[in-house]
Amino acid sequence: MNKAILAAATLVLLAGCATKPEEIGRAPDLSPVAANLGMQNNPQFNGYPARPSKASYSLWDQRSTNFFKDPRAATPGDVLTVIISINDRANLDNKTDRERVSKGIYGAGGSFATSSSTGAGAGGDMDASVNTHSDSKSKGKGTIERSEDIRLQVAAIVTDTLPNGNMIIRGSQEVRVNNELRVLNVAGVVRPRDISGNNTISYDKIAEARISYGGRGRLSEIQQPPYGQQILDQVSPF
Repeated sequence: MNKAILAAATLVLLAGCATKPEEIGRAPDLSPVAANLGMQNNPQFNGYPARPSKASYSLWDQRSTNFFKDPRAATPGDVLTVIISINDRANLDNKTDRERVSKGIYGAGGSFATSSSTGAGAGGDMDASVNTHSDSKSKGKGTIERSEDIRLQVAAIVTDTLPNGNMIIRGSQEVRVNNELRVLNVAGVVRPRDISGNNTISYDKIAEARISYGGRGRLSEIQQPPYGQQILDQVSPF
């Protein structure tokens, strides 16, 4: 019985580990290339014709880049560069002061015949009144000071085109330094007209933009509190 309890407790502790068991003692693994693009299930990437081969004894090679061709991304599979330059600052200071005072007197008077034991003679007056008083006060103060400065560039690939010509892009970049893996993801919808002549686009021109910059590894695990403490913080009423 004790062995079963010990085994169950061990499994629970391992399930709460942020690090995979196979990554203990070594750096986290990088994701496979194009793992987040869904190229296997996307019909846009299937059935592409093979690149034309060079004909024998021909001076023209269709595989070479056309000098007059627009270099900007236009079809699924093309690549463009997303420039991320975020410099946001916000300062918020809110104060709330609430006070409520309420008083009330409720009474009923009249002549009633009472017994001598009450201390009032027959036909004496009896006045019954109830006094109420309530006082409520609340004060609140909140201050938010935020500063973010992110400057990055990441290459994204066109994964699909919409009926109106807009394109869905998705890009990912992973950099591993020692035992920490930094991950940058970007996705959204872009208009072909917003892509510059050098095949770049600014992040503020991306509709439905999804930009994330984080990572995983030993440093990230130490920075966040343990899972047990996070669960207690959620369920604790105090």
